Amino acid sequence: MDRRSVLRGGLAVGGGAALTLLGGAPASGLVRSGRPRLTHGVQSGDVTAHEAVVWARADRPSRMLVELSRRPDFRAARTVRGPVLTPGTDLTGKTFLHGLPPGEELHYRVRLTDLDHRLASEPLTGRLRTAPRTRQDIRFVWSGDLAGQGWGINPEFGGYRIFRAMGAVDPDFFLCSGDLVYSDGPLAETVKLPDGRTWRNIVTPEKSKVAQTLPEYRGQFRYNLQDANLQAFNARVPMLYQWDDHETVNNWYPGEILDLPQYTEKRVDVLASRARRAMLEYTPVRGGRIYRKVSYGPLLDVFVLDMRTYKSPNDAGTSPTQRDGLLGAEQTAWLKRELRRSKATWKVIANDLPLGLIVPDGTAQESAAQGDNGAPLGREREIADLLSHARRHHVRNMVWLTADVHYTAAHYYDPSKAAFSDFDPFWEFVSGPLNAGAFGPNTLDGTFGPQLKFVQAPPHANTSPLEGSQFFGEVDIDAHSSTLTVRLRNLDGAVLYTKALTPTR
Repeated sequence: MDRRSVLRGGLAVGGGAALTLLGGAPASGLVRSGRPRLTHGVQSGDVTAHEAVVWARADRPSRMLVELSRRPDFRAARTVRGPVLTPGTDLTGKTFLHGLPPGEELHYRVRLTDLDHRLASEPLTGRLRTAPRTRQDIRFVWSGDLAGQGWGINPEFGGYRIFRAMGAVDPDFFLCSGDLVYSDGPLAETVKLPDGRTWRNIVTPEKSKVAQTLPEYRGQFRYNLQDANLQAFNARVPMLYQWDDHETVNNWYPGEILDLPQYTEKRVDVLASRARRAMLEYTPVRGGRIYRKVSYGPLLDVFVLDMRTYKSPNDAGTSPTQRDGLLGAEQTAWLKRELRRSKATWKVIANDLPLGLIVPDGTAQESAAQGDNGAPLGREREIADLLSHARRHHVRNMVWLTADVHYTAAHYYDPSKAAFSDFDPFWEFVSGPLNAGAFGPNTLDGTFGPQLKFVQAPPHANTSPLEGSQFFGEVDIDAHSSTLTVRLRNLDGAVLYTKALTPTR
């Protein structure tokens, strides 16, 4: 594939539009002098025992090359030839690595070469750890919600500072619980705070309005990837990504027609299709399906759910006959099957919407809980069916991790205190946001008997990151004892709450 044919193909895919660069500035043309350049750092993701994805973005059409080595000095490295990055994918691309050694720390280095194979970019390096095949200690972090409610990249605050604290615990991977971008959240250059201080955002054209077009959705990801803390974290920690609502629009569900004046495109299905394409282009997700299982040896299986693509309409949530709700029939069948098959000690389920918290959408309900505390109704019926199935088939040691509600909490689901009790007890931990307005706490619904064991939330709604109510969670699994320990941490990494769980044999 030569340079001329790539340029022709890119223009054909893009409909003749000008190439969009960092910050949304149009290029004067596709032909540029000098070396190609990596524009937004490097990322890795969906790392298994033998495979991984490495992501990059170029400033012009070019070939992606990835060098891989056990050594940080890249002696005896092997080179994997990646894709040609073209305007058809906004100059993003992924290189798929295969045949990796399990349970090892590996170093990668990404370069670009121009299409005439004469000039190469400056390299960027990264690191990843492959999943183990044997019993090894495992550590990961999770959180969600970045650049929400008007709080974007503020250089005076240090940018997205929480990624420094998350990187400091040296996790094997980052479980992103969704809302990695806020496509429906425009930013202003300044925001006056109640105490008289001023919050100052970096603002790009795409972040000055709600996203509706594909270029605007792409611009949401480019905006966040400007942050030096996030770039450094991405280069050191692989991501396991799921989406939630704000990648598209707040509280969306399939088939929804918006009644919002700021949107000229009212069909959510059209917006979600564009948002999904941008998300797949800009995150190191292996395939096109969001729900998936990633195995980390005999101690851990991670089940990443998709509670958006198959979601039922938001309503009062009181139907006594509803079958589907958040997961849909196909995903529910997959989850039941994979939970039964799992041989891992711990089954961590990444749910981008909490199970027992009431999350209103106006007068309707956004999540499963709907507040009556009685027998399961509406979307709760889907959750009840899943929990009962797990009990009947002796699926032990499930732990649910979520974000979404912009505070941190620990919930113990106790069947002895529940209106519906056909399930084994389990824990759900909440932690977020990464850099967004802080809210909460939300009300717990008693259908599944959640007991509030810990909570930390801001004193009032939509507090800025300056107030400190930004959170993430850490999970450690000890190879010797199999104990799973959860720590809920704040913006600076201080531990707020710790819970050690002993597995049921």
